[in-house]
Amino acid sequence: MSEGPVAAPSQRALVVDDEVELARLVGDYLSREGFAVDVAHDGEHALELARAAAPDVVVLDVMMPGIDGVEVCRQLRTFTDAYVIMLTARAEEVDKIVGLSVGADDYLTKPFSPRELVARVKAMLRRPRTSPSGADHASPVRRFGELTIDPEAREVSVADRRVELTRLEFDLLEALSARPRLAFSRRRLIEQVWAKDWGGDEHIVDVHIAHLRRKLGDAPAAPRYVLTVRGVGYRMGPG
Repeated sequence: MSEGPVAAPSQRALVVDDEVELARLVGDYLSREGFAVDVAHDGEHALELARAAAPDVVVLDVMMPGIDGVEVCRQLRTFTDAYVIMLTARAEEVDKIVGLSVGADDYLTKPFSPRELVARVKAMLRRPRTSPSGADHASPVRRFGELTIDPEAREVSVADRRVELTRLEFDLLEALSARPRLAFSRRRLIEQVWAKDWGGDEHIVDVHIAHLRRKLGDAPAAPRYVLTVRGVGYRMGPG
């Protein structure tokens, strides 16, 4: 584990927490799992390391002096699509929603088990990043009214306007659009987009769907693209 960038093996993690001992503990657990780990104790240093080291995953505390974790996450999303797991000492839903609305992929409430955190990180990084159709059977571009989805290029546009999505947001849209007539339960989306062994709160799906709808310009009361199926979950709309 290092306080700055080092030569990267296959995967790199950035741990950001002003609690020095906790940051060291989390870093040690990730190091034992084969990650190259960089550590920062404030937001400014975290952003510097993220730009220099290009981490695959960022473990980010919400409450820090100076630039807090929410603002760090917001700035991270301007230059990296690394997975972000936010740590919070407060369990109120509003804290979780605020964190996820700026592009975080997951959250854990303190106190937490470092083993659980490592399991969440590894589950995220196991998620495929390409269309399941494979290179020899490229997925065609999908269109739902003014919404266009290109699974191979991982590009989305609405009325020819490019829509910037996080990894998770695109993966949710890709899953829904691949089988547009299927009503996906939250659990099924978690198994397909997060991981089969992901053990977090299913509420995370609703948060990401809400953020996805906002970016697509879907009105909450009358969405065109991502529809709510009462008592089940979500499915694609015709646009």
